[in-house]
Amino acid sequence: MSEVALRTAPAVQATLRRRLTENQVAVLGVMILAGILAVIIALPLWALLSKSFQNDSGAFVGLANFIRYFSTPTLIASLFNSLFVAAVSTAIVVPLAFVYAYGLTRSCMPAKGIFYGIALLPIFAPSLLSALSLLYIFGNQGFLKSVLMGASIYGPIGIIVAEVLYCFPHAFLILATALALADGRLYEAAAALGTSRARVFRTITLPGARYGVISAIFIVFTLVVTDFGIPKVIGGQYSVLATDAYKQVVGQQNFPMGAVVGVILLVPAALAFLVDRIAERKQVALLSARAVPFEPKPEWGRDLAFLAYAVVIGGLIVATYGVAVWASFIRYWPYNLSLTLDNYIFENVEPSGWEPYSNSLQMAASAAVIGTGLVFSGAYLIEKMKVFPIGRALVHFLAMLPMAVPGLVLGLGYVFFFNASWNPLNILYGTLTVLVVNTIAHFYTVAHITALTALKQIDQEFEAVSASLKVPFWRTFSRVTVPICLPAILDIAVYIFVNALTTVSAVIFLYGPGTKLASIAIVHMDEAGAIASAAAMATTIMATAITVKFVHLALNYFVFERLQAWRKR
Repeated sequence: MSEVALRTAPAVQATLRRRLTENQVAVLGVMILAGILAVIIALPLWALLSKSFQNDSGAFVGLANFIRYFSTPTLIASLFNSLFVAAVSTAIVVPLAFVYAYGLTRSCMPAKGIFYGIALLPIFAPSLLSALSLLYIFGNQGFLKSVLMGASIYGPIGIIVAEVLYCFPHAFLILATALALADGRLYEAAAALGTSRARVFRTITLPGARYGVISAIFIVFTLVVTDFGIPKVIGGQYSVLATDAYKQVVGQQNFPMGAVVGVILLVPAALAFLVDRIAERKQVALLSARAVPFEPKPEWGRDLAFLAYAVVIGGLIVATYGVAVWASFIRYWPYNLSLTLDNYIFENVEPSGWEPYSNSLQMAASAAVIGTGLVFSGAYLIEKMKVFPIGRALVHFLAMLPMAVPGLVLGLGYVFFFNASWNPLNILYGTLTVLVVNTIAHFYTVAHITALTALKQIDQEFEAVSASLKVPFWRTFSRVTVPICLPAILDIAVYIFVNALTTVSAVIFLYGPGTKLASIAIVHMDEAGAIASAAAMATTIMATAITVKFVHLALNYFVFERLQAWRKR
């Protein structure tokens, strides 16, 4: 052996030992992450499924619970009611959101930024705030009650209208993204050939956005079917699946039947997820390397029409939510419209006063910090560490699973898993910890996709250079990857925080005597008839979420925009 080889052999062996140690650390990290996701996502769902095949004493009864469910006319009626309001709401929301998104992406109408922000307003409020607003407008004491011509807002009409308001921004975001991608050459060719606008829309625009439309349809349908807050507030005697699950578990303590309702709720959501995934796989790239981005040209007639449409839709959103905010300051609706802050003295209607709001802030902040760290670290292990492919595939599957699981179903799973006597983790049930864990699990998928997208934009050369310089991957992660991805990390944190503040369905079964959240307090206030206080608490949540979002935008503009200036060079 040559002298050079003798000198380099120990260095090579040391490098191999170091790489082996790094790979072992990475494998251990993947295994730990898989275990965490299994505990917070997979095992609760398995507990829910198992409970649906058991009786009250825990004995296996096969399909007896399902047979009893489908043999009960009132429960079957709830299933059809859910499908009906979901179908009607979807049929209304998607066309409205499509035209709104089309106006903002394919016209030169003014004030696009303002109308974009208005469309997102319902995201920052609990879903039931739209229902509370409708009670003030069309309820028994509503100032527009006569518009309904004798019909009642309590029931399917109220549920559908409130769901349309609540789901509008979700459909709008998907459709705006789909419509923003277009090859301008297609429209130039169509114009040169004298193709009519109707045919251009039918043969170019709609096919280009069809996968966005499909996604919007299934997202809205799933949101409506699984929503609990709106039917609880404005549904009256009109039962749906979500309120049935609540009645079975909380009202009647019938846990097996509650599990059956949860499994049935899971079916449409899972089917919607599968269809959406299939459609996504068939989607082709809309912009090639030679594509020319579509830029709309000013046309005063078209732009004015879309501006008028945006004013009407945006005005309805602002006015509806504005009524609830206004009503939260009214002394006694509708007889004494003088302004007061008495409705914000929650001790008058809620024994714990402002404690639920404080709990919500603590829970949301904890979920944002812990969840962001877990999500981003996990995404890094999946995307950048090329070890243990089976484990990484399992982690990715578990990370994507919450997308197909409604919050109410996940909450029911937590009841059966964390409240089980055999589970040593049952000491967490009813604590703030289990609420944090549930919230992280519920919103894990979108945060995970965001982290993966950010990491995919970073060239693998960073890891290759670090390896050649004998730098451990965890140092590269902390000193290179995290600083580069800070904007995406902040996006994830704000997303989890805002959704944690406003969520109702996922946590309605999990709170304890000292861990009631603001969103749950709203439900209880509404049950007690203190609608003004419920509106005040919901307004407080919405104001907090909007403030956090403005701070997020300010940080992006004044801080991260400068730190990321190297991207534009």
